[in-house]
Amino acid sequence: MSEPSEWLIYRGAGEPHGGITQLPPPPPWRDFAGRGDNSPDDEGGTGDGGDGGDGSADRRLGGYRHEAELHRPGAEELEMINAALYLRRPLLVTGSPGAGKSTLAHSVAHELGLGRVLRWPIVSRSALQDGLYHYDAIARLQDVQLAAHGAAGPNGANGADGTNGADGTDRHDPSADIGSYIRLGPLGTALLPSEQPRVLLIDELDKSDIDLPNDLLNVLEEGEFGIPELERIADRLPGGEAEVLTDDGKKVRIKGGRVQCRAFPFVVLTSNGERDFPAPLMRRCIHLELGRPDHQRLATFVRAHLGDEAARAGDDLISHFLERSRSELISTDQLLNAIYLTDAAAPAGRDRLADLLIQRLDRPR
Repeated sequence: MSEPSEWLIYRGAGEPHGGITQLPPPPPWRDFAGRGDNSPDDEGGTGDGGDGGDGSADRRLGGYRHEAELHRPGAEELEMINAALYLRRPLLVTGSPGAGKSTLAHSVAHELGLGRVLRWPIVSRSALQDGLYHYDAIARLQDVQLAAHGAAGPNGANGADGTNGADGTDRHDPSADIGSYIRLGPLGTALLPSEQPRVLLIDELDKSDIDLPNDLLNVLEEGEFGIPELERIADRLPGGEAEVLTDDGKKVRIKGGRVQCRAFPFVVLTSNGERDFPAPLMRRCIHLELGRPDHQRLATFVRAHLGDEAARAGDDLISHFLERSRSELISTDQLLNAIYLTDAAAPAGRDRLADLLIQRLDRPR
């Protein structure tokens, strides 16, 4: 039996050792440390790299800023993107996993200086309100009860029923601080009035419940929505406004309980083609189908994530990946994993390890 390769951290020997300290830095798309350098090169001018300072965009796209600079879309892709911009229509992007659908939204935001991409990842339980806003009624009820208990005091001071404070204000007034318990979702934030459109990525819509595509129709068509919790008490709000939190973590004022966009956001809906969408949604969208990437595009993709040296070293793996992709469903994420690991660890069985990491996704389980 041969000795374990030197790159192995866990050796299965059953004896404790300090090998974990030899683990190299993570690949860029799995680095959860965040930027934390307050660099000024972000698109939104926030000084946090355009992703809130947590590195989330880098994790998803492996440093999409560099990828955006290197990415050169084809003529049809450019025409469909610009058609969506001109017509103020959502762009429905379909294609196989890893084809660059999500990258497209970041590329547009980067080039046009439209700030941080608002991302709404769709799961089977996603509902329209998840994208619009969240109202934390339970937290508000708890705070009202605590305030009432504190106001009443041990002997019922400041009002026997605990409703009035020392300053005579009504602590149980529904309009007092309701905005503190409302946070706009990615879609709700994208529809806030602004001079420039925001970029909204509704990722993997095909994973949603059957009703969500239809539920989106009215909001995407009208560019506005109401927040019933605010609309009901709008006449009791100071100036008819309430201050709520956005998906960016900032506070904005909502007047009359309604959000109405001024510049319609650039909305990118992505789908892996796992289901068909209803005709009403399709006719409201500009549809772009991304084909299988060629060698040059894959090399650019790898270079953007891992640098020139890794792209050159993995050129043979890119060629092998393309050859396999003609008859198998495999993802560019798998290619990145294979190139990173075979470059960082340099194991003896490089090709064998790459094949283990790039397994077909359409094989029977």
